[in-house]
Amino acid sequence: MPEWRYEVGRLHRDGLTAGPCQGEPPNGDPADDALDLASLGYRQSLDRRLGGFSSFAAGFSYISILTGVFQMFHVGWAAAGPAFFWTWPVVLLGQASIALCLAELAARFPLSGGVYPWARRIAGPAWGWATGWVALGCGIVSLAAVALALQTTLPQVAPWFQFVGDGGDDSANAKNAVILGCSLIVASTLVNLAGVRVLASINNLGVVIELVGVSVLIALLALRIKHGPAVLLEVRPASRTVSSLAALLAASLASSYVLYGFDTAGSLAEETVSPRLCAPRAILRALLAAGVAGGLLILFGLLSAADPLDPALGRIGGGLPYLVKGALGPALGVPLLTAAVLAVCVCALAVQGGAARLVFAMARDGGLPFSGWLARVPEGTKAPAGPVLIVGVAAAGMLAANINFPKVIETVCAVAVVWANLAYLMTTGAQLLGRLRGREPGDAVSEGFFSMGRWGLMVNLAAVVWGVFVVVNTGWPRGEGQAAIERWFASLATLSLIGVGILYHGVTRRGRIGVLAEHVAAGATAGLSQGDS
Repeated sequence: MPEWRYEVGRLHRDGLTAGPCQGEPPNGDPADDALDLASLGYRQSLDRRLGGFSSFAAGFSYISILTGVFQMFHVGWAAAGPAFFWTWPVVLLGQASIALCLAELAARFPLSGGVYPWARRIAGPAWGWATGWVALGCGIVSLAAVALALQTTLPQVAPWFQFVGDGGDDSANAKNAVILGCSLIVASTLVNLAGVRVLASINNLGVVIELVGVSVLIALLALRIKHGPAVLLEVRPASRTVSSLAALLAASLASSYVLYGFDTAGSLAEETVSPRLCAPRAILRALLAAGVAGGLLILFGLLSAADPLDPALGRIGGGLPYLVKGALGPALGVPLLTAAVLAVCVCALAVQGGAARLVFAMARDGGLPFSGWLARVPEGTKAPAGPVLIVGVAAAGMLAANINFPKVIETVCAVAVVWANLAYLMTTGAQLLGRLRGREPGDAVSEGFFSMGRWGLMVNLAAVVWGVFVVVNTGWPRGEGQAAIERWFASLATLSLIGVGILYHGVTRRGRIGVLAEHVAAGATAGLSQGDS
């Protein structure tokens, strides 16, 4: 049977050198990347055409500052007042430790699906499937959460987008958010079905507009500063019975919701030229760019507010959009809010695209029902059509089922944060265990592109500790005066997801079926792909 082996930067088969397997993105050769993919057991079936910027754009648009910060500003302010700003740098530092670990895995395993194939390669099929199951739940919930973000911006751009009620009632706002959200999911599904070329073109343009828009917005707010930095020390707990520390812990949900999804660059690895080089850089650059821009936006937003203690900053119909219109006036505020609407749309594209690649990766390993259909790639678009449809239908169905739930936005966002960071924790935890057992996550090839070296153990440990904190803190039941189902929803939803996953996997043993024959690379064998334990 033909054997593949590596030297740094070169790929060999049967003693013949195939040429440079990874170069700078402009000089990368998709044929070499296909050989690289074959060495991991899979044949090239997706359309490999994304460059370095497109890879970065996928991660950045998933985080999407103009989506997440606009959507969740009111949640952070309502929990702790202006001092919620300080949760941002803390969360950014913690997420950076996770991003470094995932960047290392992206260099080692340039495969579609992100955390699923990474966890599978380092911890075995069963653990990989469990990680993928949690990440899949996160992808669907995240798409629903992002789609709900239109409610925070569109009605303030034009009141006629408030189809239900007048914007002053939480129940009516929740219904309106679901209507707008389902409309966005339909549009996102159609674009994702068109293929990665169309997706990347729209995504790249959207990211450029978002980068320009957020830069202009930060500059304009900075020129209108009305308060000194002392206002950032104002802690305003939602209740007198809540301590300042507890208020800040609750407020960190806003920052935690925004700063995840940077690993999407790794999820699109099989559609990226030179993924071992591009994906790790894109993961880190996406988080860094979003972290700096988001921090400055919150900072100058609070300092430029007419009244940084205005209770309207903590309401769904107020928040950052209300602050921006008040600070800049309608003439400037509305165009910038329009840019935020575009950012929400592009973010939905990235979230659905990343989740669809995860479904595709699990299906071609035989890990899901109807795997043959879900893993089929149409020749015309070379995009995973079945997974795109499944993710879209599931997210829209989730919104429709909760149309009468007034707290739908906060609840869905909390679940998304818990599941995203649980999937990260399952991956970095397996990575840390491997390190402690003497199995470093790098190899001769991947270390030539990205490796943490001697800092790996310390950073990996920090990522695991941080992941545990985020999962526990976000899932912790809070909300004085709220119904028990509202306070415990994130925890109950997580236990339900895990329970269903254990039941399904135990009955079907899907995680051990192996690679479908039509996706096995020439010279490899069907069954468990190379690297599985």
